[in-house]
Formats: sequence, C-alpha cells, structure tokens
Amino acid sequence: MKSYKEYTSLELERELADLEKEYKDYQSLNLKLNMTRGKPSTEQLNLSMEMMDVLNSDVDLTCRDGIDCRNYGVLGGIEECKELLADMIEVPKENIIIYGNSSLYVMYECISRSMTHGVLGSTPWMKLDKVKWLCPVPGYDRHFAITEYFGIEMINIDMDNNGPDMDMVEKLVESDESIKGIWCVPKYSNPDGTTYSNEVVKRFARLKPKAKDFRIYWDNAYSVHHLYDDKQDYLIELLEECRRSGNPDLVYKFTSTSKISFPGSGIAALAASEANIKEIKKQMGISTIGYDKVNQLRHVRFFKNLDGIKMQMKRHADILRPKFEKVETILKENLEGLEIAKWTSPLGGYFISLDTSLPIASKVVDRCKSCGVELTPAGSAFPYHKDPNNSNIRLAPSYPSLDEIAIASKLVSLSIKIESIKYILNK
Repeated sequence: MKSYKEYTSLELERELADLEKEYKDYQSLNLKLNMTRGKPSTEQLNLSMEMMDVLNSDVDLTCRDGIDCRNYGVLGGIEECKELLADMIEVPKENIIIYGNSSLYVMYECISRSMTHGVLGSTPWMKLDKVKWLCPVPGYDRHFAITEYFGIEMINIDMDNNGPDMDMVEKLVESDESIKGIWCVPKYSNPDGTTYSNEVVKRFARLKPKAKDFRIYWDNAYSVHHLYDDKQDYLIELLEECRRSGNPDLVYKFTSTSKISFPGSGIAALAASEANIKEIKKQMGISTIGYDKVNQLRHVRFFKNLDGIKMQMKRHADILRPKFEKVETILKENLEGLEIAKWTSPLGGYFISLDTSLPIASKVVDRCKSCGVELTPAGSAFPYHKDPNNSNIRLAPSYPSLDEIAIASKLVSLSIKIESIKYILNK
C-alpha cells in the first residue's frame, strides 16, 4: 500500500471522496458498539459461574485455621486466600493483605491515608505546600483520576518498549522531595501492553528518593493475563528486588482477581514490606473488622491453587486472543504502509494502543462516535486528559463480539484515513 506521503493532492482528493462515501454507509447502519473499557465479556464471566456452586447452606464455612468465615475478624484475610494471591504475584504470604473486590480502591485508600496521616511517620501530605506524582504515559486513566482528585500535581514520564524513561524517573525522584509516588502497570501495561524490562525493574528497586515517603504504586493487574501459551512476557518481582537493594519499604504492590473471576465480586490484595504492612493494618483496624471472608473462601475452594488460576486464564485467553488478532489483522489490512498510524501487538493484558501519525485522535474518536461506535475519549491515557500530541487511541477488544470488533476496527481505520487526508489537505 502506497504511503499517503506519496499521493498528489489530486489523488488525495479522490481518495477522500471515496472514503467519505464509505463512511456514509457506516452511518446508515445505526451501530451501537462500546469499546471504551476493558470489561470482560459475558462469555468470560460465564467461566466462573461454577464458583456460585462452591458454597451453599450445606457447606462448612470454616477456613483452614478453624475460623468461621461468616463471623467477624481476620483483619488481613484468611490464610489460604493470602497464600493463593501471594503465589499469583510471587510474594510471601506474610507480606500480603486481602481486601474487598477493588484494587483501585486499595490504591485510593493508600493515597488518602498518606494525605491525612503520612507514611511511616512522615508529614501528612495535606500539610505540605506541594505534592507531585510521576505518571508514565500513555497510562491508566483511573490512576490519574485518583491523583487528580487529591490535587496532586502529575508529571508525564515517557514510555518505550522497556517501560518508563528511567533516566527521567531517577533524576526527578532523587532531586525533588515533593515527588511522593509513581503509577506503574508493569506487566502488559494499560494501554500499550508493555512489560517492564529486567533493567527497568532493577533501576526502580535501586531508586534513592529524596522523599523518604516516596512509594512505587506497582499495579500488577495483569500478572497472569497472557494471550498465548508459547509467547509470554516475564516480569521480575519488585518487592524482593527492593529488599535486595536495601529499599524494602519502597513499593506497594497491588493485584486483584477482577478479570479472573467476577470483576464486581473478586478479591483485591496489597503486598508490601513488613513495616508498610504493619502501618496499613493499624489503619485498617480502625475502618473495618475484616473484609468478606466468605468470598475469600469461595475463591480458594473454586481455584484451589495457582494451577487453578492458570487454567482459568487459559480459558480467558482462548476467548480474548481471537479478538485481539481480529483488531490487528484489520488495522494491518487497512492502514499498513500508509504511514498514518502505528499500534501495539501485546502478548497479554486488555488493550491495544493505537497512535495516529498526525494530531487527529480526538477527531477520529468523534467520527467513530457519530457512527455509534464508542471509544475511550482521546487523551484519557494522559494526566488531565491532555495528550500533547493528540495521537493516542485506546482500543478495548474484550467486551464486543468478533463481528462487532470487525466492524469497529474497520470504522476506526476508515476514520483515521479520512482525518489524516483532511489534515494533510488542511480541510
């Protein structure tokens, strides 16, 4: 396919006219498709339906330690559930706390606690003149929403195929005491699918922050979310790396079963050093007597162990993989060679990140919306919803059917072509 750079103005005009006719055909379809968020499909949710049969009124709801899960107590979670999730994210069970269903809420709570009570004896952030946060971009919009909500100043950190720009991270963290944290999705990142390299993880572990209360918010949401059996990214375990580097307290590590069992009824967890765990549980003891132990027991008896989780994730992958491959095939068929867009080919996670070569992402998203295909708003993967290049579009293939994904991907490709030509022609 010839690059649009090689087209004459007349050729571009003719191409645009043909594309506009094709676009009108899409408008007449009265589509109503949603690719805004990485929601598991109904087919994926059905994979966990047998979990509903694990517990009933005839079942003993006593956990391994002899504790009745129906009653109060067990602040940090039942032992067998801690063991299950600790194995999943490769940490000792002594370093993990089990929460409710949302890891996002755990992150929110950690920042809220830091605002009001500080971190390990440091000054509460709300008493400081300025609090700043590092945000690898493109990144997770809900992360940025939390720090924005608390009035924390966010600083963009560029990403490449190895992860965040660590030269920039080190320079800022080691020179500015007002920088208190960094958001990280280290494996199959949202939205570009990047997994941090060994060197990047080791450099994180060796950070020497000027602020003693600086923490790495390590959201390992996709630790077991591979798309392929024979092609899987590997991520070094950061908590242990921090311990080896003499920085045991540097990281909060988050995970959940949200996209493993039921997103609305899963289990979230936080892993951290002994000192961090002690402080966090002290605050937890004020806010709750314990989270839902019946749900913890349900998950343990359904999955049994890490092998059970891995088997479940293979079933998820069998549903997700064709959807990701469909998007990539259609983008390649329609855009490759035109030099107007590039996209990621992740080996796991829930998103494909697409970048237009010209500053037209917002117009592409609006054009798709006019045809009834909802995409994540342009700029969402950046703090304050401001993409400096107006180029990034996040595609979420998980929820729609294969047929719907084909239609949406073709429309995205068509819209990129139209808006690219209009930009080149200054229309």
